[in-house]
Amino acid sequence: MAWDYKREVEAIQRHLGDLSFQEQRILITGGAGFLGSWMCDVLVSKGAEVVCIDNLASGLRSNVAHLLESKKFRFIEHDISEPISFSEKLDLVVHMASRASPFEFEHYPIEILKANTLGLMNSLEIARHNDARILYTSTSETYGNPQVVPTPESYFGNVNALGPRGCYDEAKRCGEAYVTAYKNQYGLDTRTARIFNTYGPRMRFDGIYGRAIPRFVDQALHNQTITVFGDGSQTRSFTYLTDQIEGLLRLAALDRAKGCVVNIGNDKETTILELARKVLELTGSHSEIAYYPLPKDDPLRRRPVITRAREILGWEPKVPLEEGLSRTIEWYMAANLGKPKEREGSRAEDRSRKKDNAGCRRSTFQPRA
Repeated sequence: MAWDYKREVEAIQRHLGDLSFQEQRILITGGAGFLGSWMCDVLVSKGAEVVCIDNLASGLRSNVAHLLESKKFRFIEHDISEPISFSEKLDLVVHMASRASPFEFEHYPIEILKANTLGLMNSLEIARHNDARILYTSTSETYGNPQVVPTPESYFGNVNALGPRGCYDEAKRCGEAYVTAYKNQYGLDTRTARIFNTYGPRMRFDGIYGRAIPRFVDQALHNQTITVFGDGSQTRSFTYLTDQIEGLLRLAALDRAKGCVVNIGNDKETTILELARKVLELTGSHSEIAYYPLPKDDPLRRRPVITRAREILGWEPKVPLEEGLSRTIEWYMAANLGKPKEREGSRAEDRSRKKDNAGCRRSTFQPRA
């Protein structure tokens, strides 16, 4: 039986209540990506006219294929790092375009930098010329390896600009500076979300795109070794996609959120080892866990302060990790289990990732109880 994406869309609609986007014309860059495609789904369902831009570098056309026949949806294959203009009036611009997987940082640092600087500036110019609101999806990575946990929006960060994650961390920090400059110089209506680790259906698990949750699910369901970096004691704050999209749309729509920077993430920490064991439990897999050296500058803890999200947006996460993981596994099994390992995307990138893994050696780290 095909997996029904409408259940997620309906859950987001319920949580948004009477928040309206009816008859608004909205541009979403990176709209064929994991989160971008869900934004498209929900906004079309809420009566908005959505223009989706994506160069399909990491986004997938299949994520929005079901929307192509809708009169409320238009897809444009384009790299937002290159200028583009629109004759129709836009009410809201949502800049989500960027590669985001840590494995992509090594292979595509220039593209990541361009998406969050040149690309963002193009989006800001579009918003300025249309007198439109703009939502920039920044990241918890602006905090780097934080020395203050839980981490509030006021924390300046602890980032290594010259490290392997610098292309992403500093690109997003620069992006936030661009947004602030347009707000201050032009009076633009800006909103910035610092997204913490988000997961769920449509998250890529193949090649260099796979992050912890999709990688663990993929490995567990194929009875392959679960690859944990370090001893697994590092933490992340995992937010299911329905919670994240609700938070982003509240930030985009509410008048009182104008000019705000807001953490949107789960304030419950989970260790990577706990996550791996939970995936094994939920899949019934007999895979073993192997430990590899922790990548350079990999953050040791992630946990947001979400007081601002609660007070300004009326938002907090609702979906427990086990429930979100179960939904993700259900989607994976319906969409991908048993299919060939080379899926939609670049085969060259998959081969490159395999080559990188071939040079890895297991660490002597042992799991903690």
